Amino acid sequence: MEIVLEWLWKLSDALVYFLAQPFYYISIILVMLQYRRQVQLERRLFHVRLHSWGRQTWITVLSGFAAGIAISVVSSFLGTTLTLDGIILIWSVSILLLLFRVRYLCFAYSVGLLGVIQFILSWFPGFTLEGFAGGVLKTVQDLNIPSLLALVALLHLAEALLIRWQGALFAGPLFYEGKRGKVVGGYQMKSFWPIPLFLLIPAQNAGSLLPWTPFFGGEAWHSGFSFIALPALIGFTEMTVSTLPGQKARLTSSRLLLYSVVLLGLALLAGWWSPLTVVAALAAFLLHELLVWYSSVEETNRSPYFVHPSRGLKVLAVLPGSPAEELGIEAGEVIFKVNGTPVNTKEQLHSGLRMNPAFCKLEVLNRQGESKFLQRAIYAGEHHQLGVILAPDDDAPVALRMKPLSLLELLSPRRGAEGRKSARVPEKVPGEALDR
Repeated sequence: MEIVLEWLWKLSDALVYFLAQPFYYISIILVMLQYRRQVQLERRLFHVRLHSWGRQTWITVLSGFAAGIAISVVSSFLGTTLTLDGIILIWSVSILLLLFRVRYLCFAYSVGLLGVIQFILSWFPGFTLEGFAGGVLKTVQDLNIPSLLALVALLHLAEALLIRWQGALFAGPLFYEGKRGKVVGGYQMKSFWPIPLFLLIPAQNAGSLLPWTPFFGGEAWHSGFSFIALPALIGFTEMTVSTLPGQKARLTSSRLLLYSVVLLGLALLAGWWSPLTVVAALAAFLLHELLVWYSSVEETNRSPYFVHPSRGLKVLAVLPGSPAEELGIEAGEVIFKVNGTPVNTKEQLHSGLRMNPAFCKLEVLNRQGESKFLQRAIYAGEHHQLGVILAPDDDAPVALRMKPLSLLELLSPRRGAEGRKSARVPEKVPGEALDR
């Protein structure tokens, strides 16, 4: 009973410390800003709101809390030797990297960079600094990089699973500037999960021993154990013009899962043989960059999916609660006929809907190219709209060009495109950030 009370007491101390830190609240604010920016883009392009940024925030915060508990349990068998100064240093580096690109707000980059810096400092064992700089130098030298990289791998593993389950849930349709300046339809998938971590660390003073010995830390666990709270943020921003959001999310999840397994293996090997630490640190952000680069090249080389065929109109998205959703129309399908009349333009679609003021019959080609026939009564105020967002045509008013998103643009969501000017949207962010 005393052991249980001791565990609860130490956990409560860690919880109080966690709630007193600003970093978790900063991560939630960043999540809200990202979702709010998505809603602003939807309103600018389509004059409707497809998602609720408040609902998105709550869902991802609750999912992140559950993921944080799971990661904390698994990491208790790996062990972490981390101090308050180490947490502040990692967060400071992450926020510094955020100033360059939003996707750099990621443990893979900050911990990997600190691992490389630590390796370089090992070449100069007599190098010292005074004052504040000296304290930072000692904190860098004392970091257990292999254990932190193992934690990065676990965060990416949790992210891969969350992307598979929720990655396409809040996918937002957008118009992109494609090859040769042609406007194409696509989706931006943006999800972020604030993660509360409660990590086992060796105790500074003598205390109760664990019934097991964690992998990292060695003899430091002979003095007992304690808990430390570490807020993190995992997330990704992915765009696709060549596939459906669900397919892209599954593909991204599978690649990120492979990345996390490789990184975890390298971290465990580095814990066993320290010269491999710099290899694992370099792999953390170089493989991460490889994922970003490969996804970009893949999208560039594939044919756009959301463009109108020679006959019919391709559906880019369906508005929630609309007649189209009730009829069962899905993104990627082609509206072929309305009330028996073939449609190839938006004007023909609206004209076809007005042919019968009381009833609507549609012939729709599903994603496999097979015809399905749909019908529904028309109610007052619905005769001119079906509730679908169509793929863009040559007269599309706004096109977005993929460019790196800066912190200034994240804080100012109204900055961007007007008319045919290009607005900046985030690059793919497949990693977590201390946060992604």
